[in-house]
Amino acid sequence: MNPWRDVPTLSGRHVTLRPMTRADRADLLNAFEGLRRLFHTTVPDDANIDAWMDRIENDVAAGRGLPFTVLDAGGRISGVTRFLRMSKAHRRVEIGGTLYAPRVQRTGLNTEAKYMLLRHAFEALDVHCVQIRTDFLNHASRRAIERLGARFDGVLRGHLILNGHMRDSVVYSILAQEWPGVRRNIELLMARYEGEGA
Repeated sequence: MNPWRDVPTLSGRHVTLRPMTRADRADLLNAFEGLRRLFHTTVPDDANIDAWMDRIENDVAAGRGLPFTVLDAGGRISGVTRFLRMSKAHRRVEIGGTLYAPRVQRTGLNTEAKYMLLRHAFEALDVHCVQIRTDFLNHASRRAIERLGARFDGVLRGHLILNGHMRDSVVYSILAQEWPGVRRNIELLMARYEGEGA
């Protein structure tokens, strides 16, 4: 298995990340219900999900992306996430393209999913840097990224136009030398979720 080309299956207590396939189409559309109101990201619908999947598959073929379907503890498809903007030459990846069904938001699922992705990036891909981006106005996402231990890098002003909204993208990163501390921090966050029965 080539870790830069083949999507692994990553399993935890609350979440499993497995390779995204076309067979997930209907279940992903169901998971995305209730997300249409989001202005800060693109949410696929029945009219454009096939083109969305085409773009993701093109990124995989070019070695720029690894997409995961997200399953909750019961095995139900609950969203997607991926490595994108991958560069083996520069040993960098970005975690992004994340969309979760409303029913699993603000649970331990996202924290554990990010933990598994970061662990895979630093320990299997041996990257120097993992980047995470979000909309400047998406305060909940920014708080979640900061809570993980990612550092603020800056703002890409006027970066994207999404749903008629000019998006400023906030850029965060974690470097390889920071990973041991970030890993411990996330493990403590996950233990807190366990204590709360999440």
